[in-house]
Parts: sequence; C-alpha cells; structure tokens
Amino acid sequence: MAYSRIRIKLLPSFRCFFDKPVQVKVEGLAPHQPVELRSKLVDDRGVIFKASALYTADKSGQVDVCRSPSLGGSYTGVEPMGLFWAMAPETPHSKLLKKNVLSPTLVEISALCGDTGEVLASETNERGYMTEGMKRIPLQEDRIRGVLFLPPGKGPFPGVLDLYTFGGGLSEPRASLLANKGFAVLALGYYRYQDLPKTPPKHFDLEYFEEAVTFLRRQPQVQGPGIGILSISYSGGLALSISSFLSGISASVCINGCNANTVIPLHYKDIVIPPLMPNLKNVKITDSGILDVRDGIPDPMLEMNQASVIPIERASCQFLFAVSEDDHNWNSSLFAKQATEMLRSHGKETFEVVKYPKAGHFLEVPYMPHCPTGFHPAVGTVVSFGGEPKAQSEAQLDLWVRVQEFFRKHFDNKSTCQKALL
Repeated sequence: MAYSRIRIKLLPSFRCFFDKPVQVKVEGLAPHQPVELRSKLVDDRGVIFKASALYTADKSGQVDVCRSPSLGGSYTGVEPMGLFWAMAPETPHSKLLKKNVLSPTLVEISALCGDTGEVLASETNERGYMTEGMKRIPLQEDRIRGVLFLPPGKGPFPGVLDLYTFGGGLSEPRASLLANKGFAVLALGYYRYQDLPKTPPKHFDLEYFEEAVTFLRRQPQVQGPGIGILSISYSGGLALSISSFLSGISASVCINGCNANTVIPLHYKDIVIPPLMPNLKNVKITDSGILDVRDGIPDPMLEMNQASVIPIERASCQFLFAVSEDDHNWNSSLFAKQATEMLRSHGKETFEVVKYPKAGHFLEVPYMPHCPTGFHPAVGTVVSFGGEPKAQSEAQLDLWVRVQEFFRKHFDNKSTCQKALL
C-alpha cells in the first residue's frame, strides 16, 4: 500500500485553544483497514501522557473520529475528543503540569497499521492558551504574587480572582483560557509559588487576599463594582472566607471545596478561624494500596468543630457550588449541602449547586486529562482523587460553560443578586 497517500487531518486547523475540540480524520487507508490512533504529549515535568484507540476505516478508506466508533483501547464508542481526555500518564499518579502559557501544549496524533504497528502518518495539534493581543503580566506588587491576564482591547472587563489548589501554586491554563472569554483574570499565588512559603505557613493571612482583591478592582481595565472568585479544592474555603469577610465580591465559584477552614489557621484582623484537622482514623486504604482520605475531614457541623465553619451567611455575593459526587479527596457533597443550608437558614437563596455523579476531585478546563490519583501535599503521600475519565471529561465541559454563564449573569445584571437562584 502507498503510505504516502495516507494523512491525518486536524480540523478546522492543527492550531486551536486548549479548551476547544478538534476533529481528527485519517484519509487514504484501504477500505475497512484496521488502524490504531495514538495521542501523546509531554508536560512541563517531562511526564508523557498517552491514549490509543482501535478503528476500522469505512468503505472509502477514511476514519472520522466524530462518526467512527473506537473498538478498543483507552475508550470505546464514538468519542470525538477521546484521544485527548482519555490520555493517562506513563508515570503513575501524575497530574498534567503546564507552568506558563506562552507556548502551546503539543499533542502528537499518529495513525498505525492495525496489523503491523507501522506508523502510517502523524500530525501535531498545537493547543494554545492566549488569544492574540492578550497581556500576561507577572506580578510582584507589594506582597502580591501571581499573573494578571488581560484580554485584548481597553475593556473594561469583568474581573475574576482565580485561586488554585493548596499545593499547585496557581493555574495559568485556567486563568488564561478564562481571559480568552473576555474576563480580566488574576491568577493569585498564595503558597508554593515564587518566594511564597514552600512549607505550610503558621497561618494564612486574609489581608493578603484583600490586597489582591483591591489591586484587581483598581485596574482601569476591570469593570466594577464587584469581581468574581474562581476556586477549587482547598482554595474553596479561602474563597468562601474572602466572600464572607471582604467587600467587593459579586460572584463566587467553589469547586469541590470545604465549608470550614481546614489544616491551617486563617487570620483576619482580630479574627482567627481555627483549622479543622483530619481524623486519621477515618482514612482508608484502597485495594491498590492508595490512601482514600475522603472522610478524613470530620463533619464541620458537629458542635466541637463549629468554630472552624466559615460564616458565609455574612456574604452578599452569589455562589455557585460545583460538586463531584465521586470526590475522594473529601466529602464535597456534604460540605456544599451544609453551606447552602447555612445560607438558607439565614433567608438567603443566593446560590446554585451543580452535581456530577461519577466525576472526581479535580474538575479542570475541558480536555484536561483526568487525575484519579496523585501526591497530596497536605497528606504527604499519594491519595485517590476519584472519578471516571469519561464522566470527568463531560463534567469539565459542562462546568466550564456554567462558570462563564454564572459570572456574566451576576456581573452584567446586579439586580439579580437579590433574586433566588434555584
């Protein structure tokens, strides 16, 4: 067979943004020829992520992943983006790392002969993060450490403070991709970033976050009067605290967070919120020998723990709670339920809740590979994060749209802040 006629097409282009789908087609095969498609990327740590799927060409010698079912491999059935969301690390327990977003993530797509394994064709998908004209501004403004992303144009744009996980520093991919949608986004470092503490501090200082909120609101490209907060995991508790104690917050997104302060004391002026500490007796070990810490944080509403509960009834903003029901990092379903009950008990219907039944802890941007297990900096070892790859991908797609709609709804129409959201 003349392999030179075989080629991979990436449509509409080999370049796209990371959160956008791409159509993979293979042309020039023999009718009904078996072919294996593989995807591969190397992240900023040098960890290789891969997926593969088995296809059969149609009678015209073509495989179109938007129409053709995978017959085996990393996924089965018609999954247009399966080669992306189903990628798994060769190094176990690794989460895909992208440190800065000035360069795209390169995903190599290869077609191999199903009978011999010979490479028939390959193409590279360049998955970028920043639209042309976007500004990426690293910050060392007084105490503030982070990166400010400004969309092209004068604005003003709705402002969002992006808080990432306890051990991850910050997420430039999430912040830049959100800025692509017309938001001014400050990805704020608060731990394990630049010259910030590499080991757990004695306490977190809410005044630091207040400085960041004030800085963002004062930018001429940021529309007022309020800004939004986007948080995930540990930073969910910080976002709830910011929303409760600080002014100028219009909308707050809490993805798999906790309604109590955990692990490290939180200080604000003369207020101290003590941390809710894990109960090691509630930690389990899975059949594969990995820790399951889901129930490690005790019930915040028990009388002995209530001093750690964040007083979100004080908040005047709207909340979006995103809950993965297979979260094994902690019981985010319970925490969101308690948070909304607290609001409701104070006559506030200022919240929405969205639940994802088979998703795990890390709800990331669309097409980010699933991270079912990984090193947990607060625990000091590998833990289970839960979730199933396909359900995770579907949840990430859905939530990404919801977050943007939620922010726009509560930035564009301030009167809605007083209305119930059910």
